[in-house]
Amino acid sequence: MMLITVSKKEHEGYSSLQKALDSIPQGEQTPVTIRIRPGVYEEKVTVQADAPPILLLGDDAATTIISWSDNAHTLGPDGQPLGTFRSGTLNVFAEHFTAENVTIRNASGPGTGQAVAAFVDAGYAVFRRVRLLGDQDTLYTGKGKHYYNDCYIEGDVDYIFGPATAVFDRCQLHNKRSRGYITAASTPEGTPYGYVFLDCRITSEEGSGEIFLGRPWRPYAHVAFIRTVIDGSILAEGWHNWGQPDRETTSRYEEFGSSGPGAAPEARVPWSRQLTAEEAADYRVIKVLDGWHPEGY
Repeated sequence: MMLITVSKKEHEGYSSLQKALDSIPQGEQTPVTIRIRPGVYEEKVTVQADAPPILLLGDDAATTIISWSDNAHTLGPDGQPLGTFRSGTLNVFAEHFTAENVTIRNASGPGTGQAVAAFVDAGYAVFRRVRLLGDQDTLYTGKGKHYYNDCYIEGDVDYIFGPATAVFDRCQLHNKRSRGYITAASTPEGTPYGYVFLDCRITSEEGSGEIFLGRPWRPYAHVAFIRTVIDGSILAEGWHNWGQPDRETTSRYEEFGSSGPGAAPEARVPWSRQLTAEEAADYRVIKVLDGWHPEGY
């Protein structure tokens, strides 16, 4: 295994995370650990598709921060707006990727439109004890299978979005403003699972309200909240059809064992479902991820 250090201190390794990634020899296939020492690293970072298995390992998410401030309206090198998909602070295209104990922030700020903190288009991605900070479109979950464990994810509009099959295990989802949406899944047709939230909690900034659990970015969106503690910012109806009633017949929105002021199973939209205990018990990490065990990376 290759070990690379990134540090703000002179002579302690690379000063830039991107420089550390770029130092990996082309064609390298053995896993690489990049140890990130505490500091704020203001840079836009890309993990290329041909990278070997990468582990970004910080000391502590509170002190190890990767930050940039592109948004969909930022002009790129070609003089054209970047758009949502090129606005990410951390952009992951590798087949196997893990991040632990770091903060990934898009500092573009509220009102600037789509501004992605982490654009994750990996085959297999794991995030443990990671803070994902932003406003609109904080986390893009692209292709593949993702596992988020003990993470903090914040935003206001569609701040978890995309087509991946993703498990969010004991994570905190934090709503920053009113009239927002936590998820905007675009689960492909025929895919058994989209977003599965296990034992998570939903919190919000003071004064936040009128938040929906999700709306379907594409017709076959699938989202399940299992044993979620929900604060009062969530509207009783729970789910929104994005102004497209036909998606009510194809989207799969599910809950089981919700608790807290925002738990209102009897008031949820009729096209969502409350799972039975037997159905909910079947939502196990290894089954949702189709046999892949995320501890392996």
